[in-house]
Amino acid sequence: MKSETHELPEADLGLHDPLAESFPGGAEGRALFWLAVTFSGFQIAVAAHLIDLPSQVVRAVHVGFLMALGLPLLSIAKRWGPLGRMLAYGLAAGGVAIAAYQWVEFTDLLMRAGDPLPRDIVMGVLALVTIFFAAWALMGPALPIISGLFLAYALWGNHLPAPLDHRGYDFAQVIEHLTYGTEGIYGIPTYVSATYIFLFILFGAFLEKAGMIKLFTDVSLGLVGHRMGGAAKVSVLSSGLMGTISGSGVANVVTTGQFTIPLMKSFGYRPAFAGGVEATASMGGQIMPPVMGAVAFVMAETLGVEYVEVVKAALIPAILYFFGVFWMVHLEAGKRNLRGLSREELPSAKAALKEGWFLILPLGVLIWLLFSGYTPLFAGTVGLALTGLLILGGSVALGLPAGALRVIFWVFLGLIAGAFFKFGLNIVLIALAALIAVNLFSKGGRETLALCRDSLAEGAKTALPVGIACALVGVIIGVMTLTGAANTFGQYIVGVGEKSLFLSLVLTMVTCIVLGMGIPTIPNYIITSSIAGPALLALGVPLIVSHMFVFYFGILADLTPPVALACFAAAPIAKERGLRISFEAVKVAAAGFVVPFMAVYTPALMLQDGGPLAETIGYVPAVAYVVLKAVMALGLWGVAVIGWLGRPLALWERALAMAAAFSLVAALAITDEIGFALSLAFGVLIWLRRGRAGAVA
Repeated sequence: MKSETHELPEADLGLHDPLAESFPGGAEGRALFWLAVTFSGFQIAVAAHLIDLPSQVVRAVHVGFLMALGLPLLSIAKRWGPLGRMLAYGLAAGGVAIAAYQWVEFTDLLMRAGDPLPRDIVMGVLALVTIFFAAWALMGPALPIISGLFLAYALWGNHLPAPLDHRGYDFAQVIEHLTYGTEGIYGIPTYVSATYIFLFILFGAFLEKAGMIKLFTDVSLGLVGHRMGGAAKVSVLSSGLMGTISGSGVANVVTTGQFTIPLMKSFGYRPAFAGGVEATASMGGQIMPPVMGAVAFVMAETLGVEYVEVVKAALIPAILYFFGVFWMVHLEAGKRNLRGLSREELPSAKAALKEGWFLILPLGVLIWLLFSGYTPLFAGTVGLALTGLLILGGSVALGLPAGALRVIFWVFLGLIAGAFFKFGLNIVLIALAALIAVNLFSKGGRETLALCRDSLAEGAKTALPVGIACALVGVIIGVMTLTGAANTFGQYIVGVGEKSLFLSLVLTMVTCIVLGMGIPTIPNYIITSSIAGPALLALGVPLIVSHMFVFYFGILADLTPPVALACFAAAPIAKERGLRISFEAVKVAAAGFVVPFMAVYTPALMLQDGGPLAETIGYVPAVAYVVLKAVMALGLWGVAVIGWLGRPLALWERALAMAAAFSLVAALAITDEIGFALSLAFGVLIWLRRGRAGAVA
């Protein structure tokens, strides 16, 4: 009888990430590769102000590149037939034509705003068709269907019964609103994609090519690989660290997961649990400061607050999230007696840092700039430039004699980097040009230049899903600004919240998870914050807490059945069904479901003022109290789910731990007192039974 290995069908392997592989071979693949390099070069030139174009034109060209690169790559990756390939290239050409039209006609389009010509409407319809097609082909039907429903609402919503109806809009008015100006597909989501997101994805691609994943993995192995359940703890650390600078949690799963999931399986972890841990840790990187997968910058821009305020609100919940994941893998390892590797088998964390410490410098400068009040775009540009200096400079330094000459070279390069703040970016660009010229004359230098070139291409390819999703999300945002649909939904949530805040939070959570299915993190946050954020604010939830609430559940949509993109991305690596991985991920990611609710009732958990507890006992005691309560609840949840705490637990013991955890999370009268009493009873019970077991032994 054939053993069950849970192999996925060939068709499923590329379902959620058809662009995961490298660029195809042949002349067609090389042309697309160089198009990707050009795309990245354009975005860098715009960020560095080497090219100064109106924002509207930059957004249009950005979307044009997405179509020109994304559709042909998809047609190759999915092995479409001749008709499919012809359609893909035809729509790609249409996307380029639309970008050119927006650029050439920019001034005239402004002058005739509100009175579009027939050709404007034709180009607008073509823009919508190309974006809907690209999103469907790349990410499946979820986002296009949601966006299509919003588009249908704009066109025919006036026929719906009150209060869902609107006054009605002409076809030309809808098309103009969605495809011209900055309210539709070229709105804030596309602006964010063309600036912050692309730069930080590129930044992550350079660091990854330079060896950042290896550095994080070796440091993680050295720190926790010898401990109980060390393989899974390595996954949590390395994936969390890489996830915070990666623009996509799903992309992080397929990069770090290639190493961590097989390591966990070889260690004895179940395939479903290994995949769940990797998916949970990778998505958790999106909520971990300082970078938060670029969402921190989007949130700061949306709320009009300093970046540091967003980081402050995210810090404690992120720590609790990873504490919960660590605790779950520790308990699972204890239950299955999965001990750590011997220290002799593991790399030294100290040696890894000594060898690759310079890779941390750009990240350190990036964080310093962000906390110093510089804009994310400026900080990302500087971080990317410094990464280039380090990679190219390292190659040049290797060609110099060891000793004083190398030290002098690095000092000189450091002075040039520092001179940026006095003389601007030009001095760094000159230094980069000089380093490129020097590297051309040595074999190792040419290999380094090839690495940089490959990073530019891979960064552009990685940005495709997020960029295309952001453009399509603009349809949803545009319809809401045109019709006021967000106000209708918000009024409904507020109406429910007047009777029960908890029910309104549950409704918002379900909305965020449903809307988040199949949508990348950043556009997901933009949608959910636009729809649900104002409603929670109207119910008295602090501004940042309301946005963090919808952001968290948008993240968790990638772990929640039935879609669970991160889990399906882990499935081919773990050789397990994505749905099984998803159920494990939901259990491991318990903190992500608990913390947002606790923060709404006690904003001190996100270091925000307000809430009855802070008013009663003071702000600092409220922070300490709610953190203690959250840690206890997560600890009890882990024990209840895994069923082990030094020994296997009976079902009634697990039920007691579960009841204690729920009581600590609930924000009702005397539930805290009940939770602490149940926790004490559980602790005494475990202590007494352990004592009896010891006496018997």
